[in-house]
Amino acid sequence: MTRDNLAIVVKGYPRLSETFIAQEILGIQQTGIPYRIVSLRHPTDKKRHPINERITGSVDYLPEYVYQEPLRVLCGWFKARTFPGYRRAFNIWWQDYRRDRTSNRARRFAQALVMAAELPEDITRIYAHFLHTPASVARYCALIRGLPWSCSAHAKDIYTSQDWDMREKLRDMDWLVTCTKANVDYLQTLAEDPDKVYLLYHGLDFSRFPEELPDRPLRDGSDASNPVTILSVGRLVGKKGYDDLLRALAKLPDRLHWRFVHIGGGNGEKYRKLAADLGIEDRCDWQGARDQKEVIAACQSSDFFVLASRIEKDGDRDGLPNVLMEAQLCGLSAVSTAISAIPELIEDGVNGKLVPERDPAALSAALETMISNPKVRNEMGRKGNEIVRRDFSFHRGMKDLAVRFGAPSSPNAEENSTAQQSAAE
Repeated sequence: MTRDNLAIVVKGYPRLSETFIAQEILGIQQTGIPYRIVSLRHPTDKKRHPINERITGSVDYLPEYVYQEPLRVLCGWFKARTFPGYRRAFNIWWQDYRRDRTSNRARRFAQALVMAAELPEDITRIYAHFLHTPASVARYCALIRGLPWSCSAHAKDIYTSQDWDMREKLRDMDWLVTCTKANVDYLQTLAEDPDKVYLLYHGLDFSRFPEELPDRPLRDGSDASNPVTILSVGRLVGKKGYDDLLRALAKLPDRLHWRFVHIGGGNGEKYRKLAADLGIEDRCDWQGARDQKEVIAACQSSDFFVLASRIEKDGDRDGLPNVLMEAQLCGLSAVSTAISAIPELIEDGVNGKLVPERDPAALSAALETMISNPKVRNEMGRKGNEIVRRDFSFHRGMKDLAVRFGAPSSPNAEENSTAQQSAAE
């Protein structure tokens, strides 16, 4: 098998909320697979993740909007028309546009024209992260250039896309990997060839986390001067359920003393206002976006983790949030909701507590149990660490992905990757 030279299509690069993508790109780089990144948007985050500093591949930014770079789009169209696949790509796009008459659909084709015109000749495969917009651009460009393409699907991109769109993309691509068993089951029902859909957990690179678990104190919420620290990490968006969580926290008995720490970007004003309305603002610490080192430090100093994920009306939801795996690897027990693939990691009563989504009362009861039982939650945290180390290694998945890209399989790939990382640091 010939080793691929990849064009990796992402929605935006770099993004703090997509550490798993940066981690995978770094893994591809360490495996020796040549690549370049094609981003549909420019970065907006003020902070950069340390992983991104080690990614050395070229980054091409496509026009975010046609009106911003009309000459570039026009030049792309002139050149793209010379490729044999242009007519077929245009016909397929036109069929898509007739079913989805949106400016976004038109913009996808314009971006694909620019990508097809500017992509270096040595690129042999296009690989898209997310099955919605990035996959559309990848698909149209692959058709124009006559290249094979593949995709990695996650959560929102699956459950907010139309079935006909995903079905036709699955027909055209070589293969798709997705990060949860729940996603695999769903996408296989849409695929003409279900064998194209594979499970590939994102996993974690354990070398970036402390090997030793901290010796956590047995705080039980009875001491006002030594409250239990409850940590949550996630963007302040609807599917993370932070309004449900705040209402659950407000229901906790007055006898319990706790402190809630939130890390993540987004507009927090409405959540701060809700906390004030609920009378718990003085117990809430909103820290904003942080990089992974800071997240790990917060995990080390907290007592347990909570994430009240839920399914939104448009279908948007979490898959298997990396932050849950990171918290577990740091030895934190977790309280979360029994949706999507979260039960693939959290087993109720073993390494955490699971409650129904959108149920502040049930969530509050689980939080009370965790606050009041430090020995139980610490044992759950240790069990969670064992589960993640056993089942969610990034290197295990990276070996499989590398083979798909034509890299030789090596039994020492994990050790070599870790050694390269240690030398780089």
